[in-house]
Amino acid sequence: MPIAGLGLHVLIALFCAFHVVRSGQQMYWLFILFAFPLLGSIVYFFMIYLPSSRLERGALKAVSAAARALDPGKQLRLARADFEETPTAQNQMRLAAALLDMGEASEAASMYESALKGPFLSDPELRFGAARAMVECQRYNDAVQHLEQLQRDRPEYRTEAVCLLLARSYAGAGQANAAREQFEAAVERFGSFDCKAEYAIWALAMGDQATASRLRVELDRTMARWTAANRELNGPVLRRLNAAQELAKRSANL
Repeated sequence: MPIAGLGLHVLIALFCAFHVVRSGQQMYWLFILFAFPLLGSIVYFFMIYLPSSRLERGALKAVSAAARALDPGKQLRLARADFEETPTAQNQMRLAAALLDMGEASEAASMYESALKGPFLSDPELRFGAARAMVECQRYNDAVQHLEQLQRDRPEYRTEAVCLLLARSYAGAGQANAAREQFEAAVERFGSFDCKAEYAIWALAMGDQATASRLRVELDRTMARWTAANRELNGPVLRRLNAAQELAKRSANL
């Protein structure tokens, strides 16, 4: 075997060995890599490295996005067909979620409401889904009722998400004091980017520049430490925050 070829095999094995140690893989991979420098590296690359790499995650995400772009209504069609064939509560919940994802909030809200009966009357997933759909179709008072009931019945259920959605529901229902209290409680209790961003969005809409500016400083401090994955994950709420800031600036200049 040529020396140059042997050296390349060893370098590839060393690269894979570094990944073994850094990612906490089983140590037997080190034996495999150096006992079989070429074959071991190939096996490790396809079995361990590639599935955990950004390359594959990015490729899968791109394929998923392309599939949705080519046939955006596929999941809704499948969910509707399954519900029509087998109208179980699970299929009804799946159809309601698919409707909500496709922007059909009004129909989704009706679907969730019709499922909230009998043994599923206290199902937290159904009640939370109904509240989400009602916020999207601006039935804020109905959303408040569902979320307050959910907090009473299941106080441990998705506490941050329920708290934030309730704050947004209070805001939409015109209950400014209740909305502020709920946003403050969410920021104090959870302190997440979402909590601060949603509070800032509401504060901007209310003309409370002092609160919005204070929160933006904290948000910018958090974003300074973000990776590209963090920015992509938080993209939707960040876009809404930036849009709220632009709207507030235009309003101030009128």
